[in-house]
Amino acid sequence: MIAPRLVRAVDSRLGARPLARKALTKVFPDHWSFMLGEIALYSFAVLVLTGVFLTLFFVPSSAETTYRGNYAPLDGERVPAAFASTVALSFDIPAGLLMRQTHHWAALIFVAAVVAHLLRIFFTGAFRRPRDVNWLVGVTLLALVLLTAFIGYSMSEDLLSGTGVRIAYSVVLSIPVVGGWLAFLLFGGEYPSDLLVPRFFIAHVLLIPAALVGLISLHMAILVRQRHTQFPGPGHTERNTVGSRLWPGYAARTVALFGYVAGTAVILGGLVQINPIWIYGPYDPAQATTPAAADWYLAWADGFLRLSPPMEFRIFGHLVPSQFPPGLALAVALVGLYAWPLLDARLTRDRAPHHLLDRPRDHPVRVGVGVAALTAVGVLTAAGNNDVIAYMLDAPVTTVTSVLRILLLTLPWVTGAAAYWIARGLRDRPGEKLGSLSWAEVRSSAHVASRFGRRMPPGAGPVVPDDAHVELWQRAEEGWRWRYVEQRGAVSLISTDSFPDRQSAVTAATTAYPGVSVEEVSAPPAVGAASQRRGLLDGLVGTVGLVALFVIGRRRRHRDEREEVRID
Repeated sequence: MIAPRLVRAVDSRLGARPLARKALTKVFPDHWSFMLGEIALYSFAVLVLTGVFLTLFFVPSSAETTYRGNYAPLDGERVPAAFASTVALSFDIPAGLLMRQTHHWAALIFVAAVVAHLLRIFFTGAFRRPRDVNWLVGVTLLALVLLTAFIGYSMSEDLLSGTGVRIAYSVVLSIPVVGGWLAFLLFGGEYPSDLLVPRFFIAHVLLIPAALVGLISLHMAILVRQRHTQFPGPGHTERNTVGSRLWPGYAARTVALFGYVAGTAVILGGLVQINPIWIYGPYDPAQATTPAAADWYLAWADGFLRLSPPMEFRIFGHLVPSQFPPGLALAVALVGLYAWPLLDARLTRDRAPHHLLDRPRDHPVRVGVGVAALTAVGVLTAAGNNDVIAYMLDAPVTTVTSVLRILLLTLPWVTGAAAYWIARGLRDRPGEKLGSLSWAEVRSSAHVASRFGRRMPPGAGPVVPDDAHVELWQRAEEGWRWRYVEQRGAVSLISTDSFPDRQSAVTAATTAYPGVSVEEVSAPPAVGAASQRRGLLDGLVGTVGLVALFVIGRRRRHRDEREEVRID
């Protein structure tokens, strides 16, 4: 009773019923890969919630202070205030360690989801018109996510993160002409500077989050304004979207997904230790942790620096240190991501708008380029851990570095070419799967001439089965509606919109499905109840799981505290 009254009260003041009805009936595709973007969104929400808690206790200062707390090895030691407050969050503040580790794990999930979402868009061609603008927004989001993740774990002024900041400072300082000015602006002067942590803190909790919120809002606005992409399938065309309506089925599933994402971050934060800075100690310019490695999302950048030869040269009298070429290569790679939609359109000579996604096999060159790039990133990530690999293999680090240099120059070409020929073999045999493709078939496809980005011939459209038809009915409160049916009811797709008259409904149906017969029925079909029940059940399970995981984390924290008391 309360909800309808509230809805009527809001509608009487804002007149929001038409907009709300349109929003609630928006259709979202059901394929699991479309949830990767939502995982990123919900992990960002967890980051904001836990970050608010951490902000209340973190001290963004490099000034030395005396730590007084439960961690005995540091009790009474003079350490930076940022480091002392982080250790206090881990040992002295109730739920502090849980919140801090949940924040860190949520950051890793956030980065992983953004990368996976970007790869899905790349390999399925979702960056093509009219979504090329959203691709630019997504690449900018990725760059800001990597930047804020690096700044976030660098603010504690521990020995490991301090070494990473020193490397970043050296790269910025190596930029010819403007490097010194940029280093002063970003780091507050010669590293380590007393202004570093305050500037990082402002960027991490204010500037970059505000930019992320703006870009995410823009990304979602473009997504709502444009039609959703979808994979080819029965009843899927360039002119419709097949899936679940926002309310109630999709809303229940997405709420359940939020519970799963938040619960996973909480249980990892409560049970799996990450970034134990009290082991590393405070930053000291004369020391460095070894073997050490950056987080996985930045290890590839560190690996580029480690594999780069120690060469220096001068341009117009300005010294170019050895740290500059790797940094320039990373900038070129970022520019390449921005320019990819233009390059793809130029190579394929396809500038038409697309709403149906590609299977990766349909564009072998795109697959080859993507696999080669991922291989290069994998080798560079291994190079970012070359001292760890050398330690584990009991081998000289110079030998490991030389092998990784050779792999960086050769392995991407091998994997890219292999992926290209396999994709061509699968494309030429649509019914084949990767596991059933033989080497002879791959070799035979290598001799078939083809163009990058094979397009459908003019006039070709989706194949419609013989039993496909459109059913039309009328409801007094909604007007005319229709649904597409094929395979004796196995596929049933209901129109999103209602129409004021019969002719408008027939026109919309025949536009979406040309050549399909239209039949008028007396009663509307009863569909969607099962999917709604499943969605509501998923939402309930996700919510209960989130609460249970939070309780488990709290009990684990209290048990550790009791064990520490017994040990003392």
